[in-house]
Amino acid sequence: MRAGGQHESQAKLNHVLLSQSTHTADLAATRPRITRPCPWLTATAGRLALPQTPAEQKLWSRLRNRQLNGFKFRRQHPIERFIIDFYCDEAKLCIEIDGDSHAEQIEYDQARTAYLNELGYTVIRFINREVFNQCEAATVQHIAEECERIVEDAAV
Repeated sequence: MRAGGQHESQAKLNHVLLSQSTHTADLAATRPRITRPCPWLTATAGRLALPQTPAEQKLWSRLRNRQLNGFKFRRQHPIERFIIDFYCDEAKLCIEIDGDSHAEQIEYDQARTAYLNELGYTVIRFINREVFNQCEAATVQHIAEECERIVEDAAV
């Protein structure tokens, strides 16, 4: 796809997300919850799961098999119309790893995060550099603390 076409579609999605985000609270009460993602989104998530970026590989090596305080994470998990890099269902925590291309789509990422927040999900974003430079320390520790905080708050 041409770069110009890609930016146009991103701009359209930005507009849709921003216009929906103001009405999401009203819609959440009337709209039925989607229990299963549509087939094309699941197929896309499956294709994306195969070629991991180096940053995703590094973080996944620390999240998989309940290594992080017993929390189960999934890779390339579909939620509504989005595919989340890493997702913890117990904490409703979405983790996004932003590569260099995300510098050009800050508004899109902000709108997407706001939309997911309104649906009850917590979103944490890291850039590739943070994963590589701080994976053992700050990045993984931040994820663990956030999971614990969310689960603790839900229990209260």
